Amino acid sequence: MAASSTLPQPKVFRKSQIGKTGVLTLSGFGIKVRMQRGHLEIEDGVGIDRRTIRLPRVGHGLKRLVVIGSDGFVSLAALEWLTAQDASFVMLERNGKVMCVTGPVRPSEAKLRRAQALAAGNGLGLEIARSLIDAKVRGQELVLRERLNRQAAAHVISDFRDRLASAGTFDAIRVVEANAAACYFREWRSIPVTWPKADLPRTPDHWRFAGSRQSPLSGGPRLAVTPAHAILNYCFAMLEAESRLSVSALGLDPGLGVGLHTDTANRDSLALDVLEPVRPDIEAWLLDWIENEPLRRSDFFETGAGNCRLMSQLCIKLSGTAAVWRKLVAPWAEYVAQALWSRAQSRHGDNSVVQTRLTQRRRTEAKGKVWTPSIKLSRADHLCRECGERIIAGRTHCGQCAVSSATERFIDAARVGRETANGPAAQVKRANTQRQNALAQHAWKPSHKPTWLTKALFAERIQPLLASLSASAIARQISVSRWYAGRIREGYRPHPRHWQALANLTGVSQTDK
Repeated sequence: MAASSTLPQPKVFRKSQIGKTGVLTLSGFGIKVRMQRGHLEIEDGVGIDRRTIRLPRVGHGLKRLVVIGSDGFVSLAALEWLTAQDASFVMLERNGKVMCVTGPVRPSEAKLRRAQALAAGNGLGLEIARSLIDAKVRGQELVLRERLNRQAAAHVISDFRDRLASAGTFDAIRVVEANAAACYFREWRSIPVTWPKADLPRTPDHWRFAGSRQSPLSGGPRLAVTPAHAILNYCFAMLEAESRLSVSALGLDPGLGVGLHTDTANRDSLALDVLEPVRPDIEAWLLDWIENEPLRRSDFFETGAGNCRLMSQLCIKLSGTAAVWRKLVAPWAEYVAQALWSRAQSRHGDNSVVQTRLTQRRRTEAKGKVWTPSIKLSRADHLCRECGERIIAGRTHCGQCAVSSATERFIDAARVGRETANGPAAQVKRANTQRQNALAQHAWKPSHKPTWLTKALFAERIQPLLASLSASAIARQISVSRWYAGRIREGYRPHPRHWQALANLTGVSQTDK
């Protein structure tokens, strides 16, 4: 007699399951990473959703193996396989703490290590720290000006940045960086975070804003209580792991800082120094995400103490950004290595430079080309505004919610007697708007426009920068609809009365001609 049912068998993926980023994220209970018949066999997941992946030595595409959690094992043979394949192993916690990072390490140069050890006391570390924090504060200023349109706060950040030139000690640099960060994240508190309509009843009120960077649970950024800062903490953990791998690949000691972060036990001070200029890039990426797409309640959960944690699916998606942060931190790691090497070789009159094995910059310049980092940020999932399901770009609702929403609008309009979009009330409102625009155009004179702000300059300098901004930011700057702002992003040239405001938004001034 045949069995009425069979037990579910684990799915075995014999083909490579690695995406273009080269990152494979493991989560769940009983994680296993081991060698079986010359293949790297990986098993993870929970319950019936467990999976088994077998990777050969050729054609797997694995660059980073990220493990979220602490239940499972990794065999020594598996670590040897990862090392032979130039792949790295990263172990993270959901709260943004780096537990373990291993990866290929190049033989170190004794002169370079000696220069690194002496940098904090001979003035070189102070120069490096000032350059790193200057880049970070400059990035924060750009985020405030271009993403948030907070010009007053941006001016304050600019003043703090000017003080870096006269900062003669590490403590002075830390004070400037701390004051700038406090002013910067003060503008984050009221940033709204959207959620699908179906998730709002289950979403805490304080989750609807980015909130304070300082968590009431820890007094610092750790143990975030809002989703926005929980995402930041996890991405910063990925950045810290990539920074550690980058400085190790250049032959530096990731735990021996240049003086910006004090050397303490169980902390990679140099890795934390190098990643500082990249933080504003992650923050700008997150702002663009929460400004254009809603978050899903199913991607987060709240502990009994109020700590906001990330679910596995969101962690897997965020781990896929590791390749982007690796490309952003690589030039800064090479800058620190070159600065240390230049000081080490100066006594001997040798002008040799450190190999740019992370960016391949010297190879590109040797071919007569200008090196520029090719970085493409990943896009967030486009979600339905009602139920939160994933939909294609260009739509705001899934098919089912679109029908339901249209039906509700029709019923509400019939109940309260509202007019349709082409009714008399709508036509009067449209006519008033057109009248106001016509009066504004009539009152504007060509003499109101600066002489340097020509049609050619707008087309060559300002218009390309507008394509990288959001329609909401353009609409707020010149007080127009998002539809009209979207046309401007696509290349439409607006009325000249808007050119000055758009130039301010993009940061183009008379001195930039």
